[in-house]
Amino acid sequence: MYALKGHIINAPRPGTVEITENGYLLIGDGDIIGIYPELPEKYSGTHIIDYGDKLIMQSFCDMHLHAPQYPMLGLGMDLPLLEWLKTYTFKTEANFSDNEYAKTVYSQLARELVDNGTTRVCMFSSVHTDATLLLMNELERVGIIGYVGKVNMDQNSDPCIEETTEASKSETLRWLNGCEVFGKIKPILTPRFTPSCSPELLSWLGGIARERNLRVQSHLSENLSEMDWVRQLHPDCEQYWETYDKYGLFKENTVMAHCVHCDERERKAMKDRGVMVAHCPDSNINLASGIAPIRRMLDEGVKVALGSDIAGGAQIGMLDVISGAIRASKMKRIQSEWQLDFLSVAEGFYLGTTAGAKYFGFGDGFATGDMLHAIVVDDSSLCGSNKLSVRERFERCVYLAKKSNIEAVYSDGIKIK
Repeated sequence: MYALKGHIINAPRPGTVEITENGYLLIGDGDIIGIYPELPEKYSGTHIIDYGDKLIMQSFCDMHLHAPQYPMLGLGMDLPLLEWLKTYTFKTEANFSDNEYAKTVYSQLARELVDNGTTRVCMFSSVHTDATLLLMNELERVGIIGYVGKVNMDQNSDPCIEETTEASKSETLRWLNGCEVFGKIKPILTPRFTPSCSPELLSWLGGIARERNLRVQSHLSENLSEMDWVRQLHPDCEQYWETYDKYGLFKENTVMAHCVHCDERERKAMKDRGVMVAHCPDSNINLASGIAPIRRMLDEGVKVALGSDIAGGAQIGMLDVISGAIRASKMKRIQSEWQLDFLSVAEGFYLGTTAGAKYFGFGDGFATGDMLHAIVVDDSSLCGSNKLSVRERFERCVYLAKKSNIEAVYSDGIKIK
């Protein structure tokens, strides 16, 4: 048993940030016992890790990122989605047929995530089974938990990375068998997006999802050209989401990235089926896809969390993603002629922490009984000579803090930085 002492900040509900100044976050066997302004007498002998005037906050959840795109961060940002994929992405991902290269890159990526305070992920790999298993191993080795998927794509892709249908099936089974050795990193089925998967492959993936009770992740309504392409490939489907639904892939705990152009009917389908939206503001702006109607989604009861979407998104730090989501919502408010409210700092922080954590079975904020996922932020270099309240310091951190300000990271009750 131990206690972290400092200014404890967590977001148990959308729009609500609770702050316990100079408080104690009590941990027993890795799980949270409670938050106390003073340590109760019965815990008087507890080992205290005193972080002084620093901020103790929830760590982050990145609900959508492409691990093999890590080497191409910041490239191709002048291209629209489909051209960006053909020019940079598929060729970069093809390099992960080399296992030594994959291990080197994924070791760096795993460390970078921890250094930025990300402890839970929902992540795409590439089509390569062995590289995907290496990725899962590197994430588990550094203490990150979550879901990783071997990508499936058997059509409309670059020959350097496209699978045959039978190879995609057999390699997916080999990958699933290899996942059995992992404890905290779990498999998630990952059809890249509808255009890259044949009806036969999508149908097969839907059957495997049902038989093995597996979760699913993919992309939805990101780009208008992409949506036109989907309509041409599946003329029997009125909307993009139906191309997943008809194969049993649009279901509870499915994660759909982007959802920029989802109308009311598509949003209702997501709500009714328990699908989560992974909102990726940086990527949507970089690739000029648009700005997702996040306020409408939240008001309608759609589950929303945040993703960095590297390398469409150029920022791997979730503090940057959170502040980007707030700015994007303000642009959406302007577009709507001030009909939509923008996200507050508290709401943005909730989407980057608690909203994603719920996907992994966690409760509200630093919930009693949950394993500890936390960061310790030293914001002294940000504050200058200003006399700020802890709440003001928290807000400034959301906009200005970088990985250099993150002094410690805890994942599943274990200090990993």
